[in-house]
Amino acid sequence: MVNQELGFVGYFDRESCDLDEFKVLTSQSLAAEAVPHAASIEKNVPIYDMHALRPVLENAGKRKALLAEWGQVLGKSAGVIALKGAFADTSVIDRASDVFRQIIVEERQSGAGEGDHFAASGANDRIWNALQKQCLRDPEGFALYFGNTAIAAACEAWLGPNYQVTAQINQVRPGGKAQQAHRDYHLGFQSADRAACYPAHAHLVTASLTLQGAIAHCDMPVESGPTKLLPFSQLYPPGYLAFHDESHRAHFEETCIQLPLDKGDAVFFNPALFHAAGENRSADINRMANLLQISSAFGRAMEAIDRRSMSQAVFTSLVALKQRGELSVAELDAAIAATAEGYPFPTNLDTDPPVNGNAPESQADILRCAVAEGWSEGQLAEAFSALQTRQAA
Repeated sequence: MVNQELGFVGYFDRESCDLDEFKVLTSQSLAAEAVPHAASIEKNVPIYDMHALRPVLENAGKRKALLAEWGQVLGKSAGVIALKGAFADTSVIDRASDVFRQIIVEERQSGAGEGDHFAASGANDRIWNALQKQCLRDPEGFALYFGNTAIAAACEAWLGPNYQVTAQINQVRPGGKAQQAHRDYHLGFQSADRAACYPAHAHLVTASLTLQGAIAHCDMPVESGPTKLLPFSQLYPPGYLAFHDESHRAHFEETCIQLPLDKGDAVFFNPALFHAAGENRSADINRMANLLQISSAFGRAMEAIDRRSMSQAVFTSLVALKQRGELSVAELDAAIAATAEGYPFPTNLDTDPPVNGNAPESQADILRCAVAEGWSEGQLAEAFSALQTRQAA
């Protein structure tokens, strides 16, 4: 078994994906002494009773010890924590659910909310940017909802202060099919070939930049399809390639676990944990969860750059240099990488959804295509304007 503590130099490829190593890593058991604050351990997931632990969050020293325990579990152990009764007052959940149902109806009628990660469009109800929509529609309800010290503590346990919250509502109706096993944002939204372009150490560090959470907006017995999880799978170094592999997905299906949740419970997990929404086999449960994706304050550039202006300014020179043979394809790619925004996030997923993959088109994708196909300056400007419109909040 490879020791992740040793670090990695070079790149992962498909040959790096060793199913036997994956099986060994994910066959571990969580020891009770590793999670002294947990009320119980169910299927290798530590369960924390937030009714009992709320006073702990009010004591600086005890709070720090609890958060350190959560961080250890998320990073080096099972990779997932469950907070029972994260919302002491579930009427706050009901109020938010009413707002979200109104938005779902309106967006379904307007045709918005298309596109989904790891699921067919239309297989469920998805509200992109639910955070902003909830806040603007019901500011007081939003404040009550996110004025939650348990949720804040979980975010801080993994990311530290100054984190950024985003949220997407996912409602899976009876008969809704399960997702395929996957990892999440950032590298989890890349194809296997694209993920393989990132050096191995980037695979290991990316999970420290985000935290995944899910708040149960209804009671979720197992037949309703709560998230399938594979504890310890975040420890598998080449997992951003391996989750695309059928043998690893098959092992996930054979060994994953599901926890029943009550309304007001929350689950947080390392984004590198193999997971997938379950199939809703119930007769009458519309399984609604608020999927939180919380980002580190550190995932930002030092300077604000107008890369669209740069791209339009350099475009004709790139085309001319290409035509004269003064820049090779690789050199053109290097120049474009320094000029245009190569990453399509953050974006407005309502208007710029990942319809043809897990990530929308980036500014660099457009510039690269424009140079390759010899667009006019007007065509490029029009394409950038359309992109800006799609990405606008």
